[in-house]
Amino acid sequence: MEVLSPCSVEEALELKAAHPDAVPIQGGTDLMVALNFDRARPERVLNLNDVPELRGWRREGIELRLASGLTYAEAMQGELAELLPALAEASRTVGSPQIRNRGTLGGNLATASPAGDAVPPLVLEGAEVECASVRGTRRVPVLDFVAGVKRNALEPDELVTAIWLTPSGAPQTFMKVGPRNAMVIAVVSLALSAGDELRAAFGSAGPRPVLVTAPRSEAASFAERVADAASPIDDVRGSAAYRSHALRVLAQRALERTLA
Repeated sequence: MEVLSPCSVEEALELKAAHPDAVPIQGGTDLMVALNFDRARPERVLNLNDVPELRGWRREGIELRLASGLTYAEAMQGELAELLPALAEASRTVGSPQIRNRGTLGGNLATASPAGDAVPPLVLEGAEVECASVRGTRRVPVLDFVAGVKRNALEPDELVTAIWLTPSGAPQTFMKVGPRNAMVIAVVSLALSAGDELRAAFGSAGPRPVLVTAPRSEAASFAERVADAASPIDDVRGSAAYRSHALRVLAQRALERTLA
C-alpha cells in the first residue's frame, strides 16, 4: 500500500487528481476499522494529517467555516460549542475520548453512514459541504451531499475541505438511542431546533438525511410528523417499528427541552 502525504491543500488536490483511487485518511476512525477487518485494501492512501489548512474553524462574515479535519473533541468545546450546541451534544456521544480526539467532521460526512452523528445537527443548520479539486471549489448542501448509504456526491478527484454554515442561534438539542450510553452506534438519533420554525433531522432512520420543518404553532403534531418522515429498516440493532417509536419519543422530548 502506497501512502501519499501532502503538506498543503494544493498538493493534496494535485495528488487526488493524479490518483483518483487514493482513499483519504485523517482521523481514520472508519478506514482503519475496514483495513483491520480486511473489508478494504486500497492501493493508495492519501494522508491528510500534515495539511494545516484542514484544521480548526473560523468566522467568515456571518458564516462559520469548519475545516474538514475539525475533530469531535474540538466541536464540543469553547465558543464553537456555544454557537452550535446540537453539534456539541452529538460530538459528546461519539465513541471514546480517543475516537473524539481523532474522528473528524469531514470524515463523518464523506463516510455517508445513515448513523453518522454529526449529520443531523449540520442538516439542522443548513450546512454546505465544500468540495475541492484542481478544477475549483463548489458547495453542496449536506442534504444533497449524502446521496445514500455509504454514497456521497464527491467526484473522483475531489476532497471534502470544509463545512460552511450560518448559526441560527435557535434553541436546539441532540438525542440518540443506543444499547448503552457511550461507545455505540445509534439505533436512532435526532437533532431538533425551535427558532422561528421547528426543524428536525434524524439519523439511523433512513438511507439519507431528511429535514422536517413546521410552524411553531404545529408543535403538538410535530413529533408525529418527524416519525412519519422516516423510512427505517430492521437490522441487528433494532426493528423498523422500534425506530419509528423511538424517533417519535425523542422528537417529543426534544420539543419539550427546546421550547421550555
